[in-house]
Amino acid sequence: MRYRDRLPQLDGRLFVTDGGLETTLIFHDGYDLPEFAAADLLRSEEGTEALRSYYVRYAELARELGLGFVLESPTWRASPGWAARLGYSVAELDGLNRASIALMEEIRDRYETPETPFVISGCVGPQGDGYAPDELLSTEAAERYHSVQIATFAETAADLVTAITMTYANEAIGILRASSKAGLPAAISFTVETDGRLPSGQALGEAIDHVDRETEHAAAYFMINCAHPTHFEHIFEPDAPWAARVRGVRANASTKSHAELNEAETLDDGDPDDLARRHDSLRRGLPTLSVVGGCCGTDHRHVAAICRTLLVEPATA
Repeated sequence: MRYRDRLPQLDGRLFVTDGGLETTLIFHDGYDLPEFAAADLLRSEEGTEALRSYYVRYAELARELGLGFVLESPTWRASPGWAARLGYSVAELDGLNRASIALMEEIRDRYETPETPFVISGCVGPQGDGYAPDELLSTEAAERYHSVQIATFAETAADLVTAITMTYANEAIGILRASSKAGLPAAISFTVETDGRLPSGQALGEAIDHVDRETEHAAAYFMINCAHPTHFEHIFEPDAPWAARVRGVRANASTKSHAELNEAETLDDGDPDDLARRHDSLRRGLPTLSVVGGCCGTDHRHVAAICRTLLVEPATA
């Protein structure tokens, strides 16, 4: 709520966000997350402490490097359809979303400084599978579905909503309409396949333009997540207006496709230094890039390497 009227990550300075939350919790910390739902850990003191420790690593990194920090709540799977699969009641779902934001607020109160603003984001995930949805919602259905979670965020300290791993335009449009009605700014993060296109087959630039047309540019900004830079670094057209709308990247550590990642039983954490170097190249095609973090396979090592690379002035050609 502190930054709802003016998101500081729109001012051009570098902000960090976290890495692969579920990756870290499952592969590094040994937690079993039902339906990949990190918010489920808030049901116990041990789980809450695990989440707190996870975010503190990134809060300390932000302060060390003098960066702003987007605190992305662990609520990617905390929407009505996923709650039903997990056996949550409506009240339990509401409580988990509120507890998630309260944890983010606790960390902000502890680590934020005037030089390092901490922005709290209510994370919204897709209604269906984040790689290959088996149902494509209309814009109206998406708005109805996501308005439940977003309405809860509007009553908390959340500064914005970030929709992560969006696979098609209509769901993004519905989320933006729901967030606008709730009085919350929103960012949309699309995922892409190895060819740089959304799982729906639509080109990223076309999807961004489509969403902007249908919502009168309601998105505060767009992002890309859950894809390795090699999957999308080739798609940015010189001076394309849509590229200037992309302010964030949360890349995968692995170069594997979504289908391969779905079948993987071991962690592929890639090469943090190579991933960082690729972000240095990315900013040439993304002139407004200001929010960086990680997705599948990444942890604080990858995110730290990316930030340190981007804090160095790019070499001139």
